[in-house]
Amino acid sequence: MISLRRRRITTSRALVSKFVKTTALVLLFGLGSVDIAAAVEGQKADLVNRRVLRVCADPANMPFSNQKGEGFENKIADIVGEALGMPVEYTWFPQATGFIRRTLFAKACDVVIGFAQGDELVLNTNHYYRSTYAMLYRKGGGLDGVNSLADPKLKGKHIGIIAGTPPGTILAQLGLMPYAKPYPLTVDRRYESPAERMIEDIRSGDIDAGILWGPIAGYFSKKGGEELAVKPLIKESVGPRMTYRITMGVRQGDDVWKRQLNQVIAQNQGKIDKVLLDYGVPLLDEQNDQITVPRK
Repeated sequence: MISLRRRRITTSRALVSKFVKTTALVLLFGLGSVDIAAAVEGQKADLVNRRVLRVCADPANMPFSNQKGEGFENKIADIVGEALGMPVEYTWFPQATGFIRRTLFAKACDVVIGFAQGDELVLNTNHYYRSTYAMLYRKGGGLDGVNSLADPKLKGKHIGIIAGTPPGTILAQLGLMPYAKPYPLTVDRRYESPAERMIEDIRSGDIDAGILWGPIAGYFSKKGGEELAVKPLIKESVGPRMTYRITMGVRQGDDVWKRQLNQVIAQNQGKIDKVLLDYGVPLLDEQNDQITVPRK
């Protein structure tokens, strides 16, 4: 009887000991998994240089960027660097085929200041501006008041278009493509500037109007000659969308870095808006109303 009680007590103690050991192991491995997760997160963060803001940029792509730091993306990079307490350092590469692969993916830099939202090639931050394609024409040249590609005034007019961009599809659907003059999309801006050629052709009368991405249209409309009218194309009822949200692009997996940049954007939206407006960028809110003063 006593032997049986001792055996039961011994068995109970063994079970308690086993439970304690098991619980300790669970806690140990649980904490270990947290440490491992933190280590993995740390490895992701380690891909980003925390001492220098390393920016991937085109050396000759005004009004966005150039090596002299004259573009609005250069100015926005300065705002981000100041907010983070980091000097800005660039990796330069023409923004054509291979740009992301040779810069961001090669870990030569950590952020592309301007990248369209929704492109899965990179991890997008929150957008810091929204803009649209715009039409340019000479003031007093017969197209005053035109703000849509469906306007009858454009019938038979020679319109400049960057090949492969969304407005080209709309021109085709409206029967305006036979009169259009195409300009190349992918070029090395160190040697060629299709947008500036288009602007020159409008001023010379070689073409009646032209369509460019809004930031490019707003900037070059005031450069090199008479100021051209710039009409954001927000009234199109056919074809692909013309408005896009622009974000900063980081590597897939750099989630901590993305969140940090989101915070910088939110805290400095007014400063960013001022830079964009100074460069003539047509800024739109979510209702397609044009933003004319910096947001708070």
